[in-house]
Amino acid sequence: MATTIRMPEVLANVTEAAVQKWLVAPGDAIAVGQPFAEIETEKAVVEYTAETAGTVLELLIKEGDNVDVGAPIAIVGEAGEVAPASPAADSSAAGAAATAAPAEPAAPAAESAPAAATPAAPAPAAPQQTTAAPGGEAHPGARRFISPLVRRLARERGLDLSSVTGSGPDGRIVRRDIEALAAGASASAAAAPAPAATPAPAAASAEPELIPHSRMRTTIARRLTESKSTVPHFYLTADCRVDRLLELRREINAIDGVKISVNDLVVKAVAAAFADVPEANTTWSDEGRLRHRTADIAIAVSLDDGLVTPVVRGVESLTVTALSAAVIDLATRAREGKLKQHEIEGGSFAVSNLGMFGTQAFSAIINPPQAGILAVGAARQAPVVVDGALEVGTVMTVTLSADHRVMDGALAARWLAAFVSRIENPVSILA
Repeated sequence: MATTIRMPEVLANVTEAAVQKWLVAPGDAIAVGQPFAEIETEKAVVEYTAETAGTVLELLIKEGDNVDVGAPIAIVGEAGEVAPASPAADSSAAGAAATAAPAEPAAPAAESAPAAATPAAPAPAAPQQTTAAPGGEAHPGARRFISPLVRRLARERGLDLSSVTGSGPDGRIVRRDIEALAAGASASAAAAPAPAATPAPAAASAEPELIPHSRMRTTIARRLTESKSTVPHFYLTADCRVDRLLELRREINAIDGVKISVNDLVVKAVAAAFADVPEANTTWSDEGRLRHRTADIAIAVSLDDGLVTPVVRGVESLTVTALSAAVIDLATRAREGKLKQHEIEGGSFAVSNLGMFGTQAFSAIINPPQAGILAVGAARQAPVVVDGALEVGTVMTVTLSADHRVMDGALAARWLAAFVSRIENPVSILA
């Protein structure tokens, strides 16, 4: 009996997605767990695996088609079976409606304070196909394929897609088209003469601008509000002397072709501290505490409209140069919207480093299911006391946010002391 495969909710709070690439074709025999399609959302590209065994009878949408979560995308059945007609018809209607991106809600003319954007009411079905325009607005015309990632980039950069001819399959507008359009807009802006400045009225008071929430910002707000509301945070702060750590980094980076960051050494020290205090590598579940056997550490990566925390697995087994390469790769693909689903899930701990911005100290919010996060400040010159004598040293302040459900104060203090010891004796990190 034929089974209709529907667009999965590959990431939390995602309501629509596109098939970036089919990994199967009609007539292929598939098994449960076999890669089926690459699903693209605004945040990541996720490899979706088959949940049903059988033969692919029909693919209901084209690569690049954007449809709602739950819409039919394929039919799987027995070899030689004829695919039913109704799911394809449903899919065609859903695909045509969803391919045109919803328009961004308009900002009120005057607001006393920013407010959350109200979702637009669903538009009635139209007999004609639609064309996506700047930022995802819909206009009558010929159907065009625009992926969620491209629509997000166009919206963020204020680019008009109405005149763009896509270079992807079936005229799909892809990332390289966005980059070319952005480069052309920058060149035009540079060549245009600057308009004469008009003096503003002396007593004028500009109204605040309402910026509608993106999906990523809405997700961050929801998850971190839930974390602060449901996870009992407590905080411990320590100062680390990092003169020897910085010298070790200089020596490593003197080797041809090698360049590591202070953050790479911090992440290695986090993993080493878990080796020293393994009972701290624990997360909460309703059934019991989960004791982790490897140091799977999330790294906070800043994006234009928020942040993501891809996870580096098995940090304790990586060399510092391999760790550095893994972090650079994840951060690069995070900013390009190309992370896979498994790369942004799980982990027991996170590191958030704002030292490069000159921040001396801060506290971070835990991202469940992780049970802790280390907030890392800037290394700075400060007076330190050594054997009763005052001298100048380089000091870095770190703050541990811990989940009190799985980690009590004494355990957290032991872990933080182990981390400080590793940082101040950095050769031990490389062992």
